[in-house]
Amino acid sequence: MLLNNKTIFISGGTGSFGKFLTKRILTNYNPKKIIIYSRDELKQFEMKNEIKRKDFYKKMRFFIGDVRDDSRLEAAFRGNNIDYVIHAAALKQVPTAEYNPFEAVKTNIIGGQNIINASVKHKVKKVVALSTDKAASPVNLYGATKLASDKLFISSNNYASPNTKLSVVRYGNVLGSRGSVVPYFLLNKNKKSLDITDINMTRFSITLSEGVDFVINSLKMMWGGEIFIPKIPSYKIVDVAKAINPKAKLNIIGIRPGEKLHEEMITESDSLNTVESKRFYAILPNSEYLDWNINSYIKKNKKINFKKCKKFFSYNSRDNHEFLNVKELIALIKKL
Repeated sequence: MLLNNKTIFISGGTGSFGKFLTKRILTNYNPKKIIIYSRDELKQFEMKNEIKRKDFYKKMRFFIGDVRDDSRLEAAFRGNNIDYVIHAAALKQVPTAEYNPFEAVKTNIIGGQNIINASVKHKVKKVVALSTDKAASPVNLYGATKLASDKLFISSNNYASPNTKLSVVRYGNVLGSRGSVVPYFLLNKNKKSLDITDINMTRFSITLSEGVDFVINSLKMMWGGEIFIPKIPSYKIVDVAKAINPKAKLNIIGIRPGEKLHEEMITESDSLNTVESKRFYAILPNSEYLDWNINSYIKKNKKINFKKCKKFFSYNSRDNHEFLNVKELIALIKKL
């Protein structure tokens, strides 16, 4: 098993994704060590208290630190013989990034560079960086910083190989995550009205469990240089409101600064270098320096049954072939 007897480093490890990933690894695998790296001591304290089993706790290491701080990252990597890095730390809120642009750049771009440098220096075998649908054709600063981060991780294979392989996982909104629309609507579920940005707005949807499983699977199959994208459903913001408060009047307040009407994960330009399987896409690097060939990639992954995407194909939440209806959204929200 890929993660058995391995040391895994998780940046932003006390966030929703990091905590769920840690539990999944401890439950399904037998890792040598899991290093949680984050800057919030309260979240680390709470996470420690949630780990009830002593055999799990013995495998855990907690480091207070910020990905912006390269010397602290160096100290966290040194001597730990890290096998895999999952980079989940980021400033993710669109309005926050718009109002605090320099901070978003420091965390999402410079922080990503620091993770790369530490991983390459200490010969980490594989690195997976988490991205966002907002990184494709970005219209906000958060998306722009994540696009820059994606480019850094992919291009770093130019000099990191063969010791270190780096890839990216890009997916849509995690249903029910902090700051998303579901918690907001739930908070106002008993009110007579709900604020909606735009009646036509759509979003991709993925559960936390699905996101974690996809990252682990991407870690297993990655060559280094791919951007992996799951095939996931979309939903209409209006339908989420109906699922939570069907009797509420909808107040259309307009799109917030930096918001898109529809999200996109693969652009028309990306489609020229994209392959797909039944369950996911992979954008392959278009680089004269990386030894990549789409036909070769397809042949060497026969079990996955890849095929080339159509030219000028765009994977976006508006034209997606699968949409969650109100009943399906109600069922998903109940599970949260």
